Amino acid sequence: MNRWAIVRRPSGTNSGIDDPEPSDKSLGYCRKSLRDEFGCHTGGIDNLLISSYNPDVQLFTETYSFSMPMPDNRNQYENPLISRYASPEMSELWSPRRKFGTWRRLWVALAEAQAELGLPITRQQIDQLKAQVDQIDFEAAARYERKLRHDVMAHVHAYGDACPEARGIIHLGATSCFVTDNTDLLLLREGLEMIARRVAATIDALAAFAVKYRDLPCLGFTHFQPAQPTTVGRRACLWAHDFTLDLAEIEHRIASLRALGNKGTTGTQASFLKLFHGDHEKVRRLDELICRKIGFDSAYSISGQTYSRKIDSQVLGVLSGVAQSAHKMATDLRLLAHRKEIEEPFEADQIGSSAMAYKRNPMRSERICALSRFITSLESSAAATASVQWLERTLDDSANRRLTLPQSFLAADAVLILCQNVSAGLVVYPKVIAAQLDAELPFMATENILMAAVSAGGDRQDLHERIRRHSQAAAAAVKLEGRRNDLMDRLAADPAFAKVDLTAVLDPGQFVGRAPEQVDEFIAEVVAPIRARYSESLPRTVELRV
Repeated sequence: MNRWAIVRRPSGTNSGIDDPEPSDKSLGYCRKSLRDEFGCHTGGIDNLLISSYNPDVQLFTETYSFSMPMPDNRNQYENPLISRYASPEMSELWSPRRKFGTWRRLWVALAEAQAELGLPITRQQIDQLKAQVDQIDFEAAARYERKLRHDVMAHVHAYGDACPEARGIIHLGATSCFVTDNTDLLLLREGLEMIARRVAATIDALAAFAVKYRDLPCLGFTHFQPAQPTTVGRRACLWAHDFTLDLAEIEHRIASLRALGNKGTTGTQASFLKLFHGDHEKVRRLDELICRKIGFDSAYSISGQTYSRKIDSQVLGVLSGVAQSAHKMATDLRLLAHRKEIEEPFEADQIGSSAMAYKRNPMRSERICALSRFITSLESSAAATASVQWLERTLDDSANRRLTLPQSFLAADAVLILCQNVSAGLVVYPKVIAAQLDAELPFMATENILMAAVSAGGDRQDLHERIRRHSQAAAAAVKLEGRRNDLMDRLAADPAFAKVDLTAVLDPGQFVGRAPEQVDEFIAEVVAPIRARYSESLPRTVELRV
């Protein structure tokens, strides 16, 4: 990659102004300057384009063209949450440009509010700050941070370089957490809003599936052992219901988030009180103005230098809840895929196994489980961080939060993309479901058969004993000989049950209780209001990258 560079070097690093070709010493100085400028090694310096000498300051100014090799990312770890799983929108939310652009918007809001309350900050200074909000010189900030070892002050200096008239009022009275924590709260809120839309979309897809299969009977399970039948649609409502609980928690967290505002080094606002010469009301007004300018109604009423890390723990707890719901649904689908009753989408060219060509592995559901476990593991990190914050402030939260906050949201986003994709494309095999149900239904029907035989004039105790013996014999044939369940054949051959219509007794619809009606009620009472709230913002389709 070809680039241009202007290098200013002291006299004595070259053989002299009369020599148009840079010496080895000059080239060494040039390479060092370029490393300082761009933070990496350069390739060949192609040629010296322009050279001039200023005798007053004894500096050569030389313009070089040079080649910089493109970075080979395959030699560096890349986060698969970015490259494989999460959406570009969620990735952008946690990007450096969004983060540092928000810092600058906060500095603008601070300057505007301070000016409105009477501090000597001019319109020209504020206009200059606004003009440079998105013109971030990341290389300059990186150079400052290597020197200062302080990310906020590095960006203060880089912003000041771009806004020389406003340099002296940037970050006035503030501490680092004014920009870092208010930014994080803005990102948390927007991230939760994105997650809420994806949860609502998953609920919507599951609800549509539930309606379609509201009255398709299937075998129910407790302890993963056959139990009373339910319907395919009602089982989907169980999954959707978990997500509705998550959505309520997300909406609560969004509604309860506040700004940090301007609290100062220990939360007492002492520096701002000094700026306003002891005027408490102006300090209060400053907090209110900043909150409104950045989109919050209010700030937390009390804090240390940071907002309470309890907030992070609560937010990651909500994301963990989403992951728990997703993991449960995906695990159920993996079990049902094993039984060949329901499968996740499987594309025409998709390969299930590199060795076993016939396989249709539930890859998406397995990925949901894998990412969900990662999310739930991060919840404990946030809880530990909240519990060890010393007094008014300690910095051992910083590096941890740089990892846990973005990655929790990126992983939750990825999980919900998968959940919506899977829910919208589930494949049902009614005949397999019916066969599985038929194999177990005779045992479950015995109580109804007993009642029908008693109503036809039989002796309850005698009939109960007959059913017990026939049931155990049929079970032994299934387990020991691998035969089908022939309980109905045995009962049909027993004269004591001659008056019972065994075919009618075995109608699966008699065993699902109010399952279809419960689906209808759940959709109308729980899902419909969610659909109404998110009607304009539901992501209707999602595409997997891998």
